Amino acid sequence: QVQLVESGGGLVQTGGSLRLSCAASRSIFSINTMGWYRQAPGNQRELVAAITHDGSTNYADSVQGRFTISRDNAKNTVYLQMNSLKPDDTAVYYCKIIAGFPPTHIYWGQGTQVTVPS
Repeated sequence: QVQLVESGGGLVQTGGSLRLSCAASRSIFSINTMGWYRQAPGNQRELVAAITHDGSTNYADSVQGRFTISRDNAKNTVYLQMNSLKPDDTAVYYCKIIAGFPPTHIYWGQGTQVTVPS
């Protein structure tokens, strides 16, 4: 059973930065897409950023230019560098890994809290 372990969340002031990491507990064969989602209280889970097997990236409009997603295939790890954080970025952040072509497995992390006080 693969587990995704997230780290790097915390409390940061407006304008600050955090770097989230998500590592798989063991090697995942044929990773397709890796991504980060977030869910604020009372809201649905939403896509923040995703990166495909060939390095193509996709960002939510609200984080474009502030967040950067990257991956280390050898370590089965995905990162999210978050700069210029705002109170609206406060949420639980989840990583997601899709494996297989076409997709056959989806893995989710347990979530890590990011808080930016207003």
